[in-house]
Amino acid sequence: MKVLDLLCDAGHAFEGWFGSEDDYVSQCERGLVECPLCASRGVSRLPSAPRLNLSGSREPVMKAQPQPTTPATTPEPRGVEAMWMRAVRHVMANTEDVGERFADEARRIHYGEVPERGIRGRTTGDEAQALRDEGIEVQALAVPEGLKGTVQ
Repeated sequence: MKVLDLLCDAGHAFEGWFGSEDDYVSQCERGLVECPLCASRGVSRLPSAPRLNLSGSREPVMKAQPQPTTPATTPEPRGVEAMWMRAVRHVMANTEDVGERFADEARRIHYGEVPERGIRGRTTGDEAQALRDEGIEVQALAVPEGLKGTVQ
């Protein structure tokens, strides 16, 4: 199994797992490798250092602990993408997809016609504003193409 660091045309870094180098090349040629954030198929391989398991006789090297971010510092872009991806996955796992019925279903929940639950779906910007005007909280969330279908 080869784990490769990849980068899409939009600058999103991610990992790809392949059976071999030839498998990676073959999948790229067939257009099967795409960014999990933006679905771009313009993917290139980043340089990476392999991890070697040498003898266990040496003292383990302590990794530096990540410093907490403060308003004066900003996290690395890759860290932000990872946090955002975790948040999107959490929303996807803990809400019901009501599709194009989002506005109607949000109103039904708000007015007590159906039990309260977390929902997600699609609606227009005007309809989202109309929901806000009625006092119904809505939040737009960009969902990567890779998460809209079956996640492998």
